[in-house]
Parts: sequence; C-alpha cells; structure tokens
Amino acid sequence: MCGTLVQERGSQPGELQLDPFAPELLIDPYPTYARLRAQPQVYVRSTRNQRPFPVLSRYSDVQLALRDPRFARSGFGDALRAALGDGPLGRSFAHWMIFQDPPVHTRLRGLVSQAFSPRSVERLQGQISTLVDALLDALRGCTAFDLMAEFAYPLPMLVISELLGVPAADRARFGQWSAAVARGVDSVIREQPDALARADAAATGLTAYFRELMARRRRTPADDLLSRLAVAEQQGDSLSEDELLATCVMLLVAGHETTVNLIGNGLLALFRNPDQLQRLRGEPGIASPAVEELLRFDSPVQRTGRVATVDVELGNRQIIRAGDRITLLLGAANRDPMQFAEPDQLDLGRANAGRHVSFGSGIHYCVGAPLARLEAQIALPRLLQRFPNLRLLSEAVAWQPTFGLRGLQVLPVAI
Repeated sequence: MCGTLVQERGSQPGELQLDPFAPELLIDPYPTYARLRAQPQVYVRSTRNQRPFPVLSRYSDVQLALRDPRFARSGFGDALRAALGDGPLGRSFAHWMIFQDPPVHTRLRGLVSQAFSPRSVERLQGQISTLVDALLDALRGCTAFDLMAEFAYPLPMLVISELLGVPAADRARFGQWSAAVARGVDSVIREQPDALARADAAATGLTAYFRELMARRRRTPADDLLSRLAVAEQQGDSLSEDELLATCVMLLVAGHETTVNLIGNGLLALFRNPDQLQRLRGEPGIASPAVEELLRFDSPVQRTGRVATVDVELGNRQIIRAGDRITLLLGAANRDPMQFAEPDQLDLGRANAGRHVSFGSGIHYCVGAPLARLEAQIALPRLLQRFPNLRLLSEAVAWQPTFGLRGLQVLPVAI
C-alpha cells in the first residue's frame, strides 16, 4: 500500500485500505482520522491475514462496538494469540482479563478491581505526591533534559510497582520488559519477528520474576496487591497460578505504558497550546477536567479490537459480518465533531471532555483508569509549578513506531 489511505484495485466503491504504519499516521493521525470518518467503509489488510478487516472511526460506532455483547473481546484475543503463535507472550495473553468475556472476565476482574477503585486509589495520593516530588527534586539545577526519560517514564513504573509490591531493587529491569510486551502486540498487524522475539523474551522474564516473587508473598504476605492475589489463589477463589501470573504481567504493562503516554502526550499538547498551559499552571484546581481533555485530545491508546459474533449493520453504512475482526479507532472517535465541538482544539474547560473513549467503555472499561487519572492530576500541575519557565526545546520529537499505543520516545525540554 502506498500512502495512508488508498483505493485498492478490485475493491468496492467507498472501500478504502488503511496502512496503519504509514509515517504520517504515526506523527499525526488526526487528519487521516477525519478522512476515515467521512468514508462509508474502511479496512485494514494485515500482512499476517490477507482478509481485510473493518475499521470503525465514528464515535457512535465505536461506542456501540465497545458496549454491545455482539462484539466479543475473547474472539479478538483468540485472533491475537493465533497471530502471535504459541510462544510465551501468546500463552500469557490467554489469561489476560482484557481478552476475556463473561463469565471469565467477570471473575478475573472482580479479583483486582477493588485495588483500583476510586476510594482505594485515593489512598495512594500521598505516595504519588512523594514520588513526583522526588523525581522533580532530582531535576533541580538541570537546564535541559528528556522529559520522557526523567519524569513521564519512571513515575508510572514507580507507582505500579508500589501498588503491586515489587521491591525497589528489582524495578530497573521492568522498563524494557514492559515496552517489549507492548510493542509485540503490533505483530498481529504486521509481521515483526524481532519485535515478537523480544516480546516473548520479556513475557518469559516477567512471568518467571512474578512466580518467584509470588512464592515469597505466600510465605510472608505484605500490604500489597500481590499478597492479596496470592491469598485469593490459596483460598481457591477460582484463580489458577497461570491466571495469577498473567494478571501480574498485564497489570504491570497496562499500568505503565498507558500512563507514560498520557503524561508525555499531555505535556506535548500543552507546550503546543501555550494559552492552555498557562491556564493549568495558573489554575491547578482544574487538573481533573484538564486531564480528561488531554486524554480526549491525544489518546495514549489509539485503537482496540473486537470480533463480531453475528452480522451487524451500522447506521445503514457498513455491514459487519460474523467472524470479522474489527479495529476500533479510539483516537478517531475522540475527535468526532458529531460528539465534540471543534474537536481539534485543546480546551481544558471542555464541558463534555469526560465522554472520551480513551479508557474504553462498557464492561471492559479500563480497571486502572482511576490510578492513571490521579497520577496525571498530581504530576502535571506540580511539574508546571515547580518549573514555571519549562518549555519545549525542539519540535523534533520522536514518536514510538506503534499502531495501538501512541506515545513519545523523547520529549526534549529546557528550563
């Protein structure tokens, strides 16, 4: 495929092919998303599967697919594992609750949801504030640095490690493992043997680590999520060891990668909209609605997937066939002008920003959303207040070469 959107020879009128890895889509996908929303039918053709699969980009269509039980998550998980093969990553994914439907999803989610309830997460506010201040203290005296490496990247890793109960001495190795697993997901769209090999190695390392740490927690429980999961397993609460270990891997990766991107993407959006940056700096009390708008404006997770269990017609436009693997473009839905007025404008006071789908919707709504929100609500205002002259050093930012996740490799700043 040449370009981002092309009309392939032999396709039906109005059917377009999407190249999800086109350079312009990685740098700024939103003009392409606007074109997608205007098309009756759009498809992705994977290098692993010659059968193209539908893409949904309108807010109403994405919301429907996220909430409607006719669009199954487990079918997407099965397709994902088939593409990845029977390696360590695929075997771990087989037990991730985000790739399950009820009743399995209900059982697994129930075991971890209490740790991420708004009330439970609120108790972490003091710990998060302490971690933020420590990272900012370490930057005192710096005149230029990479904000991703020095702040956006380490903070979520520290927080999720505290929640899980990972000892401080062991956390350094987790960053590369987490990133490798996240990159491996894109192998379902485009064959990337090196990326898949690294993801399999990371899944092996993480699983082995959590198996050893879980054994320690069974012998000597602590006040952390790992200990509570270990107790649930020992009490026969329908949690196998494979499920327990896969849940730990999922929580680490999902709890780290998305929040890194929320902080990085949010800061870049503020730098590029100085009036909104000054607004947040001068009014730290608006942190909560500001984070919702930043999530809407440049979602850290750009797409998710489902598999249709029956034929479905969407608004007299697109027919989804039973068995179709569907790509839902969350980032496109968040910029739909039918839902958000002037969607390409960053407005920290937007009244309906909280209706974004960056955390999904329905029964699979992100269990870690309260934690990600709290981290950003604390981190962003405190950073801007501590460094009132913080500015973007160069527009030459580098984006991760991924389709599912949207995040920066580097964000050079100066004080």
